[in-house]
Amino acid sequence: MSDGSTGTVGDAEHLSIGEVLHLLQQDFPDVTISKIRFLESQGLIDPERTPSGYRKFYDADIERLRWILQQQREHFLPLRVIKDRLESAPPPPPPPPPPPPPPPVTTPVADAPAGEEAAVEVPEAPAVRSSLTTADDPERRWTVDQVAKLAGLSHRQLGELERYGLVVGESVDGTMQYGPDAVEVAGLCKAFIDTGVEPRHLRMFKLTAEREAAFLDQLLLPHARRKGRAALRDALEELATLAAHGERIRMLMLREEFRDDIDRIN
Repeated sequence: MSDGSTGTVGDAEHLSIGEVLHLLQQDFPDVTISKIRFLESQGLIDPERTPSGYRKFYDADIERLRWILQQQREHFLPLRVIKDRLESAPPPPPPPPPPPPPPPVTTPVADAPAGEEAAVEVPEAPAVRSSLTTADDPERRWTVDQVAKLAGLSHRQLGELERYGLVVGESVDGTMQYGPDAVEVAGLCKAFIDTGVEPRHLRMFKLTAEREAAFLDQLLLPHARRKGRAALRDALEELATLAAHGERIRMLMLREEFRDDIDRIN
C-alpha cells in the first residue's frame, strides 16, 4: 500500500495511531489523534486492537482513513453520507505515489569557482539506532561485563554512565542486570565518549528527558488516571505521539543552529 510519501506498509505489518497520524498529516495537516478516534467512535473505521487495547492500523485501515478525509476536504460530505457510501461500495483505489524528488546537488567546497561561494548542504539527520540490541527480545538481560563488551566501554566509563542516570540496571539475585534500552544507550554514549566527551557531560540528555517527562505527565495523565484504564491508555498513546513530535522539534532546532554556523563560514 502506498502512503504517497514514506513508502509502504507490508501486509503483515501494522502502525500505531501515532504513526498513522504522522503518515496522514503529510497530506492532511489538520488531522489529529482526536479526529481519528472520533471517526472510530462514529463507526467509520474499526482498527484491530491488541489484547491490551492498543489500536493496530493495517493497509486497508489507512486507505479507508485517507479516503474519508479526502471526501470531507474535497467534497464537504457529512459523515453520515460518507458512512453510507462506505457501506454500499468500497472506496476507490488510492492514486499512485508521486515520483521521489531528485537528490540535492551541491558544489564541493574545494571545487567552487573563484569568487563564488560554495554551496554547503545541511544534511538530514539520520535516524540513529544502535545495532547492539533488538526490540524482538525486550525481556533479554545483560550483565555488566556483557554491556561493557557490547558497547566498547571500560567498566569505569559504564559505571559513570550509570552514576549519572544514563544507563539504568536492576539487581537480580545480587547481580546487576541491564535491559535492551540500557545496552542501546551505552552504545550511543560511546559515540560521544570517542570524541573526548566525559560521561558527566552527557547528563544533559537525562535532565532534558526528565523535564520533558514531567511536562507531558502534567499535560496528559492526571485527568486520564482518574477516568480509568481506557482513558489512560488513550492518553499514553497521545503522549507517545507528542514525545515523537518533541523529538522532531529538537532535531529541527539543532539543524537551525547548524545553518547559522554554515552561514557564518560561507
